[in-house]
Formats: sequence, C-alpha cells, structure tokens
Amino acid sequence: MKRIMQLGANAFQATAIKAAKDLGHYVITVDYLPENPGHRFADEYHNISTVDRVNVLRLAQSLKIDGIMSYASDISAPTAAYVAEIMGLPGNPLESVEVLTHKHLTRAFLERHGFNVPKNRGVCNIHEAREFFNALSGATGGAVMVKPSDSNGSKGVSRVDDIKDLDKAFSYARSYSRNKVIIVEEFLIRDGYQMGGDAFIQDGEIIFFGFMNEYFDERCNPLVPIGESYPPILADDLKAKAKGEIQRFMRLLGMRIGAINMDFIVDGRGEVYIIEIGPRSGGNWISDALTEAAGIDLAKCVVKSALGEHISGLKSTCENCIASYIIHSGYNGLLQRIEYDPGIKGDIIALLETAKTGDMVSRFDNAGLGLGVLIFRSKDINEMLYRMDNMEKFIHVILS
Repeated sequence: MKRIMQLGANAFQATAIKAAKDLGHYVITVDYLPENPGHRFADEYHNISTVDRVNVLRLAQSLKIDGIMSYASDISAPTAAYVAEIMGLPGNPLESVEVLTHKHLTRAFLERHGFNVPKNRGVCNIHEAREFFNALSGATGGAVMVKPSDSNGSKGVSRVDDIKDLDKAFSYARSYSRNKVIIVEEFLIRDGYQMGGDAFIQDGEIIFFGFMNEYFDERCNPLVPIGESYPPILADDLKAKAKGEIQRFMRLLGMRIGAINMDFIVDGRGEVYIIEIGPRSGGNWISDALTEAAGIDLAKCVVKSALGEHISGLKSTCENCIASYIIHSGYNGLLQRIEYDPGIKGDIIALLETAKTGDMVSRFDNAGLGLGVLIFRSKDINEMLYRMDNMEKFIHVILS
C-alpha cells in the first residue's frame, strides 16, 4: 500500500481520492475546509491550507508519502510541485508549474517561443491598465479582456469595450487575485467553438488528447464556460495543428507527467491560440466525462503517474457522445428546486447537486457559483450539440 497525498477534497476532487482508494492506496487529504466531502473517502485528513508550501512539505515528510496530487486545482499545483521536487517524488518542474498557473508568465513564455499570442500586458495598477487599453484600442479598435493573472474558474474575468468600464473591470479582477497582477489583452474572435478538455503526459509526450467543445451562457457571464462536450467539432488539420502547438509548449516547459487542462481557440485564419493550460485535470467533472467517452479512467491514470507508474492503453478517439454541464442560474434568488426534462433525464449518467432548497443562489458569474454538475450521453453529435446549445429547455432552475 503506497501513501499518496491529495491537496484539496471538494466534490469534484473526490474522483481522484476514490480512484486512489480503488487502486489500494492509503490516501491523505489536505486543505483548510474540514467539511469538504472528499475527506470522508480518505484514510487521513490534515487541516493545512493547500498554498502553505512549508507546512504541507513538513507534513509530507513526516508521513513519508510516495506521491502527491493537485487534482482539478491550479491553486495548489505549485505546492504539489514544490513538495515533489524537494522530496524527489514524481512530478513536474516547479518553475514550469508556476508559469502555467500565472497568466502573465504564460503569455511571456508563449511570446518568447514564437507561439500565437494576443497583444497583452501584465499590469499592477489602473494607470498602467488605462495606458495599455488606449494603446491597444488605438491599434486594433477592438475590445480587451481583463483577468487576474492567478485565478481559476474564470473568476474576475471581464470583457471591456469602452474605457469608461475599465476601472470596474480592473477592480473586479483584483478582487480575485492573490498576486495583484492583472492581464489586459486583446479580445480574440474565434471561428467555431472554443476548445477545452484534458490531455495526459507521460515521459514528456502527450499520449492522450481529449479535446472538447466549450459552451457559454449569454444570460450570465458569456466568458465563463458552462459545459463541455465530446467529440469536438474541429477539422482534422486543425486538431493536428493544435496538438502540435500544445505538445511543443509542454516540451519546452519540460512537463513530464500527469494531466493537463486545455483552453484554446482557432481564429478565422486557422491560427491556433492557446488561452491557457492548467497543470492538472479539469474541474466540474471534465475528466469524468472524458472517462465515459473514451472508456478509460483518467483519475486512476493521474494517481498512477503521481506514484511513478507507467500508463498504457490510452486512446484519443471513441464513438461516444458525452457532455458535462454545470447546473446554474441566470438570476439571483432562493432555490426552490431543479427540474430535469424527460427529454434528457434518461440519458444522465452522473448527477451532483451542490445547492439545496432554500439556498440563496447567484447569477452564474464564475465557476464557483454553480449549483451542481451532470454528465449525460446523447445518441449522436447533432443531438448532443442541440442539447448543449439549448440546455434551458432541458434543465429548469426554479427560484422564488
């Protein structure tokens, strides 16, 4: 029995905790939220913040762990890399993980190595933001994105079309930032779906690509994904180009093992722009959906790689039409109930409601405001796309 530490134990991270237990390992969970549901599946829990590198390391050394994971969390990924590096455990270079978890470092790295990158600047105050907005708007005449450098789940992200709205967007981004570095960048117009999903690295090579179509709700924040579906609607030549760019990025960073979560777009000229890559599995059951689609257990692969085990049998194609969807509200109010239309209810594979009757819910402005998540199958691509583009017909969040 090997001893593996998981940083974080929320409802979606429970997937990895249960996978590690299924593989026969002793699981230690660490975070500052004892009520998190994943703890009950672990053998041992310790109340330490997952960003407290020093104390997590001390605990890991005292417990003589064999591996460490930051499943579905960007925030704790640097801590996992730090512990693994010092203890000589399987993992990725701390410096590379820091690049991937800080958007201004990601953008600088991509630019330095000749990738397609939107015009951007990392700024620390509103005066720098205004200066860059004016320069960029004058050059392109278009909108800009304002986002925290170090947040996840699309928290603090805004689109700004007019400088009069910049101050509000800047303050909003800062409220979700720990390092207080804000990215102001050119708004890119995509051709087709934005692409998301997970991939898996072994010995520095990506051995599994799970591209997925991403969806947004215009009623809420049109910049926050509400779900992803497989298979992706993307031409084979563009898939090949995207795979090549993502592999090149990972190779340059020296990423060696484990899952990565991807977001990229293709513009009207067929150029691939990497939006971001997280050094971890996707949250909101993205990996669980891909597991259903591809017939492999990606969470078990993450556990095995964190313990230095070789992964075999991964494949990147399948025939299943599978989607994950974040249940959410377009309005504020008290939750009465969530109803599922008969047109989709029979195809739901997995369902988790995190909100209860009587809870005050908010308009879905970031991934932290979801009311639950579900995974469902469709009989073909057309049915899947129709459902995901019209989920308000199939799931009804009733408020009072």
